[in-house]
Amino acid sequence: MDEKKIMKRNLWMFPLGTIGRDMMYCLVTNFLLTYILFTKGLDKAQLGAITAIMVGARVFDGLNDPIMGNIIENTHTRWGKFKPWMVIGIILSSIVVTMVFGTDLKGWEFVALFAVFYFSYSIAFTMHDISFWGIVPALSSDAGARDQFTSRATLFAGVGGTLASMLIPMLTTGEAAIGGNANTAYKVVAIGICILAPAFFCITIFGVKEHREEKKQKKSEGFFKKLVNAIKYNDQLRWIAVIFLIQQIANNIILGGIGSTYIYLQFGYEGGLYSIFSTVGVAATAFLMIFYPVISRKINRKPLMNLMAVISVIGFAMMILSRFVPASIAFALITIGYMTSNFGLYAYYLIMMISIINTVEYSEYKTGNRDEAIIASLRPFVTKMSSALTVIITYVSYMLFNVTSYTDKISEYENAAAAGTISSEEKLTQITEVISGVDPAQTWGLLIFMTIIPCALMLLSNVLYQKKYTLDEAEYNRICSELEVRKYE
Repeated sequence: MDEKKIMKRNLWMFPLGTIGRDMMYCLVTNFLLTYILFTKGLDKAQLGAITAIMVGARVFDGLNDPIMGNIIENTHTRWGKFKPWMVIGIILSSIVVTMVFGTDLKGWEFVALFAVFYFSYSIAFTMHDISFWGIVPALSSDAGARDQFTSRATLFAGVGGTLASMLIPMLTTGEAAIGGNANTAYKVVAIGICILAPAFFCITIFGVKEHREEKKQKKSEGFFKKLVNAIKYNDQLRWIAVIFLIQQIANNIILGGIGSTYIYLQFGYEGGLYSIFSTVGVAATAFLMIFYPVISRKINRKPLMNLMAVISVIGFAMMILSRFVPASIAFALITIGYMTSNFGLYAYYLIMMISIINTVEYSEYKTGNRDEAIIASLRPFVTKMSSALTVIITYVSYMLFNVTSYTDKISEYENAAAAGTISSEEKLTQITEVISGVDPAQTWGLLIFMTIIPCALMLLSNVLYQKKYTLDEAEYNRICSELEVRKYE
């Protein structure tokens, strides 16, 4: 098979595999706290323990990411160094996710199980996430091709995430909940997603053909020395990691739990509403997923970020204004505002992805070592650290605005419906009464947390990128040209 055919095949087989995987990621990242709040009835101490476990697991996972990257880098099998870890990681992830969403445990027993689950999930997800994104440099060294791989992968990841964001609330909350209660619904949904995830991943594992001609590395070093040197001599990697961390916190706050809680408490306990909010909110990003390679050829990354900052600020302003308009149009305005702000934030995400990958050649230029898997491991490391910080922000907002006083009552009625002591209709009636008693000051506080904080972080990430990231298009092309010359020396 010639190179053009391989490239064409890879451009489809690589991104298709992530659809089910990102449905699972969306379930855990965006709905795990909602599942816990509405089904487990945890008190403040238990919810605090859950938060501490999530943060601790993310810190542990952050340390584990570069270790996993090094393990992948030094894996030598007939199937290459990436694909074996894709298989192991996706299977283990599916098992532990099914376990936690399928349990009937409550209280501290659930907290104990959750600790085992979350650490196990973090390790398993790291295996297939680093290997999935780490394979990109092995598919092509051409900047335009990498734009295509990255944008297509994020497009199909977006398809998976969007499907999950749309279907999970509809099938787990409100009148259409499977089984008439959230407990049964989340169990069924989790099993379905955990079947789809490995099924889709088989497309990438069996369909992608990579270039396995490994470049000669300098004399082998110990892992920690190799890791330290990869960071020490790559200033661009250091800066883009910090910038990406800030951007990811901004990107995750709304869908990390605050957004769903706000929509339910402000507009009603109906999964269809949050489905509309989250689905429309990410719909505009499909444009970027498809056309980013074209846009990137017309507009350089730094000017593009300035443009997207303006768009995002407009979106956040619309979300705040939704509290000052008639109730009949408030939901539409906040949804459109989220879509607008998310359009800019997602452009930032794509730019960050390309910027991290391009430091592979910068590393080779500076040190002679590409360290693909180690560099690739910093992307999920940053993502997980941002997720941990997002969980802290979400927990603080819940405590400040006493959200658990309402979600505990909702959980009580959901559990009663699951036990069959009340009907699903009675459950919904009782929950409607609970929500009607929410203080407007509490929902105002949630809205501030999901608009002002991400907007400020987004602007900060832009300022740092403009000033500190020097590996722009011209400099990257110069480095690639220099590396070509070195091959013949």
